[in-house]
Amino acid sequence: MNLEGKLLGNRYEIIEKVGNGGMATVYRATDKVLKRNVAVKILRDEFTTDEEFIRRFEAEAQSAARLTHANIVSIYDVGVDGNLYYIVMELIQGKTLKEIIIKEKGPLPWKWSINVAIQIASALEMAHKNNIIHRDIKPHNIIITEDGIAKVTDFGIAKAVSNSTITAFGTTIGSVHYFSPEHARGGFTDAKSDLYSLGVVMYEMVTGRVPFDADTPVSVALKHMQDEPEEPIEINSNVPMAVNKIIMKALQKDSTLRYQTASEMLVDLKKALKDPEGNFVEELDYDPTAKTQVIHTDGYADKRKRQNQKKDGKLKTFIKNHKKLSIFIGLILLFVLSLGGTMLALNLTNPPEVSMPNVVGLSKEEAQQEIENAKLKFEVEKEEYNKDVPEGFVISQDPTYMERFNKVKEGSTVKVIISKGQEKTKVPKVVGMQREKAIEALEEAKLKVEVIEEASKKVQEGYVISQETDPETDAFAGDTIKIHVSTGVEKVVVPDVIGKSQEEAKKTLESQGFVVTVTTSEDSSKASKVVLKQSLNSGTSVEKGSSITITVNNYEESKTISVSINVKSITGGYTEEIESTNSTGSTIAKTVNITLKSGNTTLYSDSGVDKNTTNKSATINGKGSMDLTLIITDSNGGSWTRTKTVNFNNDSSISF
Repeated sequence: MNLEGKLLGNRYEIIEKVGNGGMATVYRATDKVLKRNVAVKILRDEFTTDEEFIRRFEAEAQSAARLTHANIVSIYDVGVDGNLYYIVMELIQGKTLKEIIIKEKGPLPWKWSINVAIQIASALEMAHKNNIIHRDIKPHNIIITEDGIAKVTDFGIAKAVSNSTITAFGTTIGSVHYFSPEHARGGFTDAKSDLYSLGVVMYEMVTGRVPFDADTPVSVALKHMQDEPEEPIEINSNVPMAVNKIIMKALQKDSTLRYQTASEMLVDLKKALKDPEGNFVEELDYDPTAKTQVIHTDGYADKRKRQNQKKDGKLKTFIKNHKKLSIFIGLILLFVLSLGGTMLALNLTNPPEVSMPNVVGLSKEEAQQEIENAKLKFEVEKEEYNKDVPEGFVISQDPTYMERFNKVKEGSTVKVIISKGQEKTKVPKVVGMQREKAIEALEEAKLKVEVIEEASKKVQEGYVISQETDPETDAFAGDTIKIHVSTGVEKVVVPDVIGKSQEEAKKTLESQGFVVTVTTSEDSSKASKVVLKQSLNSGTSVEKGSSITITVNNYEESKTISVSINVKSITGGYTEEIESTNSTGSTIAKTVNITLKSGNTTLYSDSGVDKNTTNKSATINGKGSMDLTLIITDSNGGSWTRTKTVNFNNDSSISF
């Protein structure tokens, strides 16, 4: 069935299939609500009508959802859409440990292998403490992320139990190469069975092969029960002695000789990294004399012994004379005994299922009544303060209530946590205390702290200036208290404003708290109106509010403008008809001298200019605004003066 593009639960859009498991298909999907990629495990079609597999699927949801650990794939949601049963979980980018082992085609580095084993053991430690046995630890169920983190997945066959063991009957699930001996024979499996499987995984990592292999699963199972594995150090001489001993201890056929807990195994794994050749692994020997023996001290024992010998003699004779019949009878007896034992175990370990009530938010008394009415055991795990749940009411329950999958075994224990209400406390005085001491004092009072930093010239850096909640005020535990901590005199770094315009430089400096003074200078090699220098070096740290002087280039380039002079209009000119001499007898002047000045500076001069000229052209250079004086004189003592103001930035010409 092609599910790509399907929207499950009106929320999860299937993108593509990424893998197949023994009882489910895994897809990559998009969570439309939280806008993230997730993995969706959907129960395969052939199992949706099988109640046994449905129960296993439900068990995965209920048990795995309780586990939160860095080395366990997180479960986000569970649902049913039509006939599709699905679990939404964390999407891991990486490869399975099996893929890595196959790619390497040989042993993996022992240090890397131990680091992976430590992470798997840590995940199992968390699961076992929650009474969850994985029962299918193998490299295929361990994903190594791109960051090198090991994630244990597929708690699909794990069973949450109220005691330390589980009984496995019926269909064999998982890979027999990683089964413990007790799992292979269909006996009791517990936390130590997971540790055996971890031992097999470690064996395969450091040697490149599994400890037992054969042509058929049955043959492999028999080897787990009967054969002793070749020691890893004999296959790979690079395996340190301590690592070899850890693996061999985990692979003990007698579970009492193995590591008893994941925590115990973790201790040795961590020691092996520091002391790989150390002799710290405790090796236990099987002691047959430790079994209970019945000793008789009277003649009855001898009599009983003789009777047994007589019976044994007759039995041996019958078996000797009727070998085939004896084998047939033996097989029938074995079958009857096995069936009887199985039925007895099923009756004892598989009580009927009942619906578990949701008691979160109920009072302790109501919760107890609900749980006991459902034929379950009620147990208060602990009481704790909670600001959101009133005193005497249930904060949480274990197992958790799940709307779709809430079946548990009759007689199971339901543990609850009861609220003690919101805890009260007093706010301590922390003004004047050093920052860390103030935080410590508030946290000891079970308060949260928010630190607000601010500059202060009066309070030393790192000390509390003030607190927003007065000392000795009543508060609830978990409330947040804001404290203001001094950063000392506020410092700022001097920016580099050389080459910037006066306006830009001033804006930059003032925005950082500087008091700016502007002076000017002239430098013909630099652009006009830009900063030539600053009184504080850039990059230095100074007190905020410091004064800084910037020197701005006031140099302006000279510009040229045209000047037009109407000499005739100014002097009156002359005519050819008049006498060449005047009444005094002197000659009439027909030419004049012209001078343009700015103050005492002569900008232009010319002589012998015809007095009748109406447009005498000249050019002058200058900058800025300037007062010009035009002086015209002739040889007869005549003199004419005119004054005008010119702006070299705006004017291109001027007329007199």
